[in-house]
Amino acid sequence: MVKVFNSEGQAPILLVCEHATNFIPARFKDLGLTPTQLQSHIAWDPGAIETAEAMAKILDAPLISATVSRLIYDCNRPPDSATAMPLTSENQIIPGNVDLSETSKQQRVTNYYRPFEAALSERVVLMGMPLLITVHSFTPVFLGEQRQVEIGVLHDEDSRFADAFLQQALTDSCFNIQRNQPYAPTDGVTHTLTHHALPLGLTNVMLEIRNDLIASPLQQQDMAAYLAKHIVLALERI
Repeated sequence: MVKVFNSEGQAPILLVCEHATNFIPARFKDLGLTPTQLQSHIAWDPGAIETAEAMAKILDAPLISATVSRLIYDCNRPPDSATAMPLTSENQIIPGNVDLSETSKQQRVTNYYRPFEAALSERVVLMGMPLLITVHSFTPVFLGEQRQVEIGVLHDEDSRFADAFLQQALTDSCFNIQRNQPYAPTDGVTHTLTHHALPLGLTNVMLEIRNDLIASPLQQQDMAAYLAKHIVLALERI
């Protein structure tokens, strides 16, 4: 339930994309959602995996991604989180997640989260002390509110790399880049960082990209090049 892209990458950087796909195994019957709903951001982070793969190529870094929709299990959430198997997403009820038995929940944890968790942990050990970067996208309009931020640089307790990246990005500011926007640690979005990076002292960051900026292959490639450039330069600042 895990995909590893560019496994032989030599850079001391590990990329992660937890919301890479909207794939839902047939036995879950689309969780009672329509095809249109499953194509929307409630089921995945559109454009994120393509951008992350382009970044992996440019940086020569390995990339680990989840292989099922975050509506089945959100790999950026611990098993005890209420949003690991969300009942709603942007006010949309997820019928297939309503009234899940404890057995069904545990099966999803076992089948989808634990393999992802193990693969990520094993890769970190293999690489030693990599910079851990998670790549996400967000919708331009959320609950009817337009978002002005274009790239979010998120961190939890360890802001070392976020600080360096923000300082570097200010030297070549093509986008509206903000710290801990459109989400913050208080929104429960930093699980991968707090679980895999903080205990080991790994430098880390979560990059959130507004999905209208990575809607096409050309945009994805351009964004990947922009981010990769500033990641490399930010590393020199630490």
